[in-house]
This record gives sequence, structure tokens and C-alpha cells, in this order.
Amino acid sequence: MNGPGRITAAVLDRAPRLRTQVRPHTQAYGTDPELRVPAVFGVKRFVFNYTGTRTASSRPRRFARGVRDRDRLLINQNSPSSFTADEEFDELCFEFGLELDEITSEKDIISKEKGEEKAKGASDVVLYKIDVPANRYDLLCLEGLVRGLQVFKERMNLPRYEKIIPAEGEGQRLIITEQTAQIRPHAVAAILRNITFTKDRYDSFIDLQEKLHQNICRKRALVAIGTHDLDTITGPFTYTAKAPSEIKFKPLNQSQEYTASQIMDLYRTDSHLRHYLHLIENKPRYPVIYDSNGVVLSMPPIINGDHTKITLNTRNVFIECTGTDITKAKIVLDIIVTMFSEYCEKPFTVEAVEVVYPNGKTHIYPELAYRTEKVKPEYINKKVGISETPSSLAKLLTRMCLKSHVTGNGNHLEVEIPPTRADIIHACDIVEDAAIAYGYNNIQMLIPKTYTIANQLPLNKLAELLRLDLAAAGFTEALTFALCSQEDIADKLRTDISATNAVRIANPKTAEFQVARTTLLPGLLKTIAANRKMPLPLKLFEISDIVVKDPNTDVGARNYRHLCAIYYNKSPGFEIIHGLLDRVMQVLEVPPNEENGYTIKAAEGTAFFPGRCAEVFAKGQSIGKLGVVHPDVITKFELTMPCSVLEINIEPFV
Repeated sequence: MNGPGRITAAVLDRAPRLRTQVRPHTQAYGTDPELRVPAVFGVKRFVFNYTGTRTASSRPRRFARGVRDRDRLLINQNSPSSFTADEEFDELCFEFGLELDEITSEKDIISKEKGEEKAKGASDVVLYKIDVPANRYDLLCLEGLVRGLQVFKERMNLPRYEKIIPAEGEGQRLIITEQTAQIRPHAVAAILRNITFTKDRYDSFIDLQEKLHQNICRKRALVAIGTHDLDTITGPFTYTAKAPSEIKFKPLNQSQEYTASQIMDLYRTDSHLRHYLHLIENKPRYPVIYDSNGVVLSMPPIINGDHTKITLNTRNVFIECTGTDITKAKIVLDIIVTMFSEYCEKPFTVEAVEVVYPNGKTHIYPELAYRTEKVKPEYINKKVGISETPSSLAKLLTRMCLKSHVTGNGNHLEVEIPPTRADIIHACDIVEDAAIAYGYNNIQMLIPKTYTIANQLPLNKLAELLRLDLAAAGFTEALTFALCSQEDIADKLRTDISATNAVRIANPKTAEFQVARTTLLPGLLKTIAANRKMPLPLKLFEISDIVVKDPNTDVGARNYRHLCAIYYNKSPGFEIIHGLLDRVMQVLEVPPNEENGYTIKAAEGTAFFPGRCAEVFAKGQSIGKLGVVHPDVITKFELTMPCSVLEINIEPFV
């Protein structure tokens, strides 16, 4: 159900759920020896669930993090507050611009979805589902989240990430050949020297790569990440492209060598890697990275070589990111090295790699670029609705990992954007962080200084009132897709597509979404087909827009608000649909007469049974039709029983 008296046309599948485990770290942060991660989070397990979709908001994607045995999270142990740990954690998340959405467990989730029998043996580890901004890539791992919260609580200073450039002739190089230009032309690289892995750090390292692949990397279509044990290979490295038959190596965790073609066949049924094969399988050449001895590091974006596999004993990690978007590749590389450089012998340092392009030009990566933005304090105060001093605003921004200070005579704030904050692209992003640090609940609510009072659009108000009356008449509202296939509005309704005046989608992703609907009838018939097992009769309605071409408008099309109702039973029930029309006209105060009311006249329609169709006239114009649906139409929508339908345009009654 979707609100009172509403059902949807179909149940949407859950988005793919990605899980990993992160064990407690012992790395100390800041100068306070008590501020270690177990003391901060008491973390036993973190689980990320990627379940959202991106919207215009900066808070669209949802990830879930599971935490167990976490008695106090960044909480003052001596606080007299009676809040529980969960309540204080909820408050902390909100203060930091996150939202604790739900507290559950894998066992509870499976129990709700599949029943208690299926849930037996499932983990009862508590999961805390938290809404995280889609573009905050620095919060996708335990290291980044804890670091951000520590800075926010002013328990540590924001670290300074340093790029170390080796002496000439001593550093590593990645050479890109011109053969990659038509496949994945870009590559960047970096090295984490003298890093110390534990099981938890290793799991977090692998997990972050997977989260980035699913998020900014767009399932490896834009960027693919490869990480290798540098001590097992010898530079310089070459990024090139070869025919599949010319590439042969032992893939990760395999026991023998395969050619690239065999590797594609091998992973065609793999539940994880098969989703990436289409990115290169139809190309004449496959991208591949070799070391100076001809050892294959990886075949991006599919699989790494087993020879360079990282283990807990790995001390030096070579990281390469290949892709079709150089900007995204640089962001991904920066995120990985900044998150895990804290485990290097010299924390927060990264060894640079020289990338040589086919034209001979070179560039040093990672960039780890710090940039400065200037914002006026008055601008922040005005946009947020507060009146803070420049120094106070600078402190608020610093807590959000945006180191700031007042310049000039207090007329400007100089804000330093670290390489971890790729989401900061405009002054409004800085304003948003200032508002988060100030606290949304602390912003005083004021009545807007305007004489304009908002009101509901008359057409929307009419539609809402009609929905209530139709629901009261025993009909259930259905919400169907505005896009449909050409077959739905033409062939299945026994008409030609040219006669529908439909607006076509230039590049439809699927055959189900080729055109904008010109009638609500197909959506309701498909809804009934999906609910055939429900008790009869089925009485559905929908009040939504249809779209038709109109050369007189600036966009070449026009929307009309339609009302469509359908009755499905063992008998057609024409009298019930006719009665519904009378009821609609009654509530609209339109009398049943030709002069200033409404009337119906016998008519024909391709979707209706001959002799069982009538046209509805009101306000001096035709507003729609009602009648018994043609048996051929019923059959084409996989239905077996007769039905009657009413569809009218309600805009003349506004």
C-alpha cells in the first residue's frame, strides 16, 4: 500500500546490497591516548548496504553500517544525560549531517522478508542504517568516518596529506601506450610505502574499493581500481591494449593461466564479475598492465593478476586506477591513499608515481591538491539565516574538515579544501557545511518577509478531492509509470501508433519505456494483470497526467490530467462504471443535461466492444469515453475476464 487506498503497479526490487566486515583498529588519533577507535566506536562490525538512488539532493544514497558492542560512541562517560547510547549516536549522526535511519540486524531483515524459518542461523549482529551523502566518498570506510567525527568533535586536527616525490631515477613510472585510446585511455597511480596491514585494515581496504566501484566509478564503467604488492613486481609499468589471444596470465585466486578470452568465459557465470564483462568483451583489444618483466598486474576493469595479490604481509602497495574519466580517476586515487596512508610508517604520506602519456608528456600522481576558496561571512549568514561572527564561522567550517581562517578586515573567509572533499565544488557547498556544523535545530525559524502566500494549484486540489471521493466509492488508487512501450498504447489497444500522437523517447533504455503514455488505460490493465490472484471484483482508478504532441507549445507537447477507472469481474459491470461517472459529475456539481451539464452519446472506440462504448460530453466538449473493453485487448494484457472502463479529462472542471 502507498497511502490510504493506494497500491502501486509493481513492487520495485531492492537495490543490490553490499556487505563487508571491519574489525577494531588500535591506531591512536590525536594527542589523547584514550581516543582510540575501540574507545570511540567499540566497533566489532561495520556493514554497508548500498540501497539508494541519486537525486538532485546531496543526501541521496543510503549506506548501512553495523556496529556491535558499542557501549558509548563519542560520548562523555561522565555526562549526567539519561540518553541511551543509541539516542546519543542518533544525535551525533544528525549533528554531523548524517541520519540514523534504522537499528536492525541481518536476522530481523531476513525474518521480515522470508520468514523466521529462513532467518535461523543468520547473524544477530546489530546493524545501524545511516543515510550518508552520495558524494562524501571520504565516509565510505571506517577510517574516514572516524577521522571525520574526531575532527568534528574537535578531538584531533585535520591531518595534512603529503605527496613524496622520489629522487630522479628512483621513482616508479606508468607508461600509457596509444593502443588504449579507444578503450580506457586514462590511468593514474600511487604507492603506499611501508604500510602495516591487519585483518581489519585489509578488509576495510578491499571494502572501500568495492564501495567506490559501485558509487563514483559507476560499476567500473568510469574507473576501475587495481591494487598490487609492489615487492612482487618491477617497474616501470606499461598500460597498453592487446588482442585477447595475446594476453595470458593467472587471474586472482586461480590455479592456472588463461588467455583473456578464456578469462571472459570463466567469469561469465560469476555472480560478481559477470556484471563487468560487457565493458570490454566486444572490443578488439583488451586493456592490460605489465611490469618490466612482462608480468601481468591486471586486465582492467575485470580482474587483477594472482602474482601481485595483496596479503597481510604486504608492505608496499602499488595502486592504479584506469578509466574513461580522468577527473573521476584522480578523485578515486586521492580517496584511497588519503584513507589508508595513516597506516604507513610515516602517516599520511604517499609516494608519487610518474605517468607518461603517449604524446610524451608526463604527470605526477596522486595530485593531493589543496585549493583555497574565499567566501564572505555575510553570504553564509544570509543563506543559512544566522548571524555568526567571521571567526565563529571559520571554526564551524574547520570542524567539517574545511580548514578556515578570517582574512582582511573580516570581510572574507579563506577556506582550504582538502583532497578528501571532492564534493566541495561551489560556495553553496561551503554554506551547507557551515549550516550542518551550526546545527539545523539551532537555526531560528522566521516568517518569510513576503506578501505572497502559497496555495495549492487548483488542478492538483481538484485531483486530490476526486481521489478521496473515488476511494469512498470503493475504488483503489493505482500509481503507474508515465512511460510505457509503443505496444501498450497502440497494438494492444488495437490502434496504430501514428494515430496516438505519442511523444517518443529518443534513446529509451528498455522496450518498456519507449513513449510517454497517451492514456491511463494500459497502466491499469497491467496492474490488474499483476494482481489477478486478488479477490474479485478489482476496482481501480488513477488520476495522473498523459502526454500528447502539441506543436503550439514551446516544448512541442502538452500534459492533460486524466481520470481513469476500471472494473474487473466475471461480468463487465458497465452499470457500475456508468454510476461512477454520475457520482463524479455529482461531486463536480455538473447536472445531467445537454445545455450546461454533461451527457453521453453512443460512439465507437478501437479499445471497446462494438456497441458498448459511449462518449462523454461536458462543458460543450468531448472529455472522454466509457464502455466495455474489447476481448482482444483483454487477451493481449493477459486477462481472462471482462471489464469496463471510464477515462475522462478533468481539466475543463477546474
